[in-house]
Amino acid sequence: MEYEHGAENQSMDGNPSMRGPSESATHIACADCPHLSDPEWESLQRLATVIEEAAVATMLRTFSPTEQHGVALGFIVKEQRDAAAATTTTASSGTTPRAVIETAPRRIFDDPSKVAFAMSCLGGRARSWAYGRRLTDATCSGTYAEFKEELRQAFEPPKNEFRSRAEFLDLQQGKHDVHAYAQRARYLVSNIVTNPMDEATKVVTFMKGLRDGPVKTYLFR
Repeated sequence: MEYEHGAENQSMDGNPSMRGPSESATHIACADCPHLSDPEWESLQRLATVIEEAAVATMLRTFSPTEQHGVALGFIVKEQRDAAAATTTTASSGTTPRAVIETAPRRIFDDPSKVAFAMSCLGGRARSWAYGRRLTDATCSGTYAEFKEELRQAFEPPKNEFRSRAEFLDLQQGKHDVHAYAQRARYLVSNIVTNPMDEATKVVTFMKGLRDGPVKTYLFR
């Protein structure tokens, strides 16, 4: 993804919509986001090196300005937290990273910004899960409470393998998108290690739990 800071590299009319399809998919210029301060813009450039560049470009096109502020702030706080953990010394004066970490979330009041902030603080499989869902469905996790519950269901360690097996065999897509449904199924199966299920059982159970629609029709052709 190419991030620009000046207007000289933009198209002749300066209109992002005039760019070609392949370019607009991963091309966001600083001028397209005048609501972002320089530190916020720079933090999103660094974020693009951590997650897929297309994910940041999509976020900038689909998130509200408030949500973008939340993501930028969240990543800045995460960087400060990582820096604090990597050193054994603390600043002798001024605001410490710990103080920023503790107070920054309190300045976020609306649910979309809280969700965006939380997503920016995730790592590993959880980060891939959260941003993958957001890319496929921009309306998922409408509230912060829903996001926490969905995250808990996706990654909370099960009490035992029997529970994972029982939940998988009764798994239904319900209102979830296919990506979230597949992630949950994969997670439950990964917890069954003592007596793993055979591939046929996994496939049949997954297909049976799919919601009626184009995906299920296509797979059952």
